[in-house]
Amino acid sequence: MVIRIGVIGVGFGAKVQAPAFQAEGFEVAAICSRREERAREAAASLGIPHPYTDYREMLEQPDLDAVSIVTPPNLHHEMAAAALDAGKHVLCEKPFAMDEAEAKAMLDKSRGTKLTAMVAHEFRFAPARAYVKELLEQGYVGDFQSASVTLFMRGGPPGGRPGFDWRQQYSYGGGQLGGLGSHYIDCLRDWFGDVASVSGRVFTPANGAHGADTSDDAFGLLMNFAKGGWASLAADFTAPLGSKVRMEIHGTEGSLSLSHAGPNPPPDGTVFGARHADDKELRELPVPERFHVALDERDARLGAFCVLARRFRRGIEEGTSPTPNFEDAYRCQQIMDAVRFGGAGRWAELGE
Repeated sequence: MVIRIGVIGVGFGAKVQAPAFQAEGFEVAAICSRREERAREAAASLGIPHPYTDYREMLEQPDLDAVSIVTPPNLHHEMAAAALDAGKHVLCEKPFAMDEAEAKAMLDKSRGTKLTAMVAHEFRFAPARAYVKELLEQGYVGDFQSASVTLFMRGGPPGGRPGFDWRQQYSYGGGQLGGLGSHYIDCLRDWFGDVASVSGRVFTPANGAHGADTSDDAFGLLMNFAKGGWASLAADFTAPLGSKVRMEIHGTEGSLSLSHAGPNPPPDGTVFGARHADDKELRELPVPERFHVALDERDARLGAFCVLARRFRRGIEEGTSPTPNFEDAYRCQQIMDAVRFGGAGRWAELGE
């Protein structure tokens, strides 16, 4: 089955998504950028036949089966709605929407169709994280009690980010809570299930790592899970000498730990674990071959995204929306809204 997909966006869309789709047997039939020269350049370098500057014109292409939306979040709602109305399967980049109301509207619209609708939380499939999920399902830590995730690092190149960067612009959906925090919130939900309540806040230093920021450089939150247990997530991207990323999980019978130097999980990764009855300290747990992803020198993120593209293909072929889907994206948005708008010290109960 040949699936013809169009990609809206030529940053991450051209660097990672389009090559991954091609590697997984999709026909990338169109690519769109508001700047014509960038659309044509991306199309030429990737062998894509149809460059566009207007995504609505791209959606009118009759043989297009699906679209991937790789734009700033302020455009996701209108683009996803237009794509679903045009009968296209949709993969939407994170952060999913500008707020919970937009996210719910996108979820509801997708439910009214038989189309596959997924969100690009590809780091679920980074080998170490996927292995941790299996260990948890096998009961390695016993009954889950607590988890801690910390991210302390510089959020951009020394001296700030040159030129325009939508992550710095709240009006475009910028901010580190959405840009990177959403991946970690999704990871915790993938591991431990739905969140029942959350409390937290975001921070925007007056003289942050990127100068006069208009969105958050740091955040902290606590989550209680519906099935039991709790997690903390703290991040500061104005900490160039910080300890980078560390993730710890503790249960009644064991503990798990993983860490990495960059904001994103590496394409290999290492897991450490200990069973309280047998081990006095953490030891390395080799990641099984079945979780390994293809290594690609073009970009370290390609391997995990290829797994996501494979799931997207399966959803289209089976008429389903595999996880991570619009339901997952909506739940993540609920949590982020509670942190961003809820106020420090207040607990938000998360409903339907």
